[in-house]
Amino acid sequence: MAAVAQLPVTVLGGYLGAGKTTLVNHLLRHAGGRRIAVAVNDFGALPIDKDLIEGAEGNVLTLSGGCICCTFGSDLVAGLMELAARADTIDHVVIEASGVALPGAIGQSLSLVAGLVLDAVVVVVDAETVQERAADLYMSDTITRQLADADLLIVNKIDLVAADTVGRLEAWLAQRAPTARLIRAEMSAVATDVVLGYSGPRALDGKTPPQPLHSTAAYDTVSIAFAERVDALRLAKGLADPALGLVRAKGFVHDAVRGWLTVNVVGKRYSLAPMPDAAARAGRLVCIAHGRPIDRSALANVLKLAAVDKVLEVIPCP
Repeated sequence: MAAVAQLPVTVLGGYLGAGKTTLVNHLLRHAGGRRIAVAVNDFGALPIDKDLIEGAEGNVLTLSGGCICCTFGSDLVAGLMELAARADTIDHVVIEASGVALPGAIGQSLSLVAGLVLDAVVVVVDAETVQERAADLYMSDTITRQLADADLLIVNKIDLVAADTVGRLEAWLAQRAPTARLIRAEMSAVATDVVLGYSGPRALDGKTPPQPLHSTAAYDTVSIAFAERVDALRLAKGLADPALGLVRAKGFVHDAVRGWLTVNVVGKRYSLAPMPDAAARAGRLVCIAHGRPIDRSALANVLKLAAVDKVLEVIPCP
């Protein structure tokens, strides 16, 4: 059977006041051509910046750049089914969970909706208050479980934390979010390709060059093309290895057994899926690191172990 394209979904969680609203508006302003659908409990819970709104009809806001914002009330699954039916006009879905919701549970609910697939659980924390709130009798369970759900943990408001305490804070977070990659941020300014993956129009088709990341000084990105059939599972595992230090890797490869597959790596989690359109002439990956350069020799070893003997092209992204 032919593979069916699935719409990637990012679940955005975090306690009240962490910066989720600021992050969503930041993503919409730096969509890079993506048509993003933001799903919220109600418009009051996620105030979209007014200058991004082009119109409103029913429970849907029309936003600039082909994006939309919709409400789903108490019936998340029904709302997601509506979005799945509009997949031809959407590139990526962002679900903004309430401050007391468990984003992992929302991610699991995606299995109930055909045509949607979990891309990542992204949790935003307030660097200044997260430890205090995690020690609170009434908040601790929610915050602890939110942290444990994260694939990517955005340590926001890092500018409000004393420099000599940042290391201790990140060590504390790493214990409570053992599967997540940590990303420092101020005002929720995080590169869209890190939060959503490289999922824009014609992404990774070999025709559209990777776009510059927002706030590029904090990121190192490499695009790689290769012709060989590979061991896709070994490649995905290698890209997700914490020792390599990638926050994201995404692309498509020609697996020696399963044919053309898409590869998605976010933090320590990876997934492989049949590729709907296998017209590519070469496999291709985009790899992103944050706060450190990509170790080219270590990446070459990962490729070699996956049976990539000759890299056709290596393009450092600006």
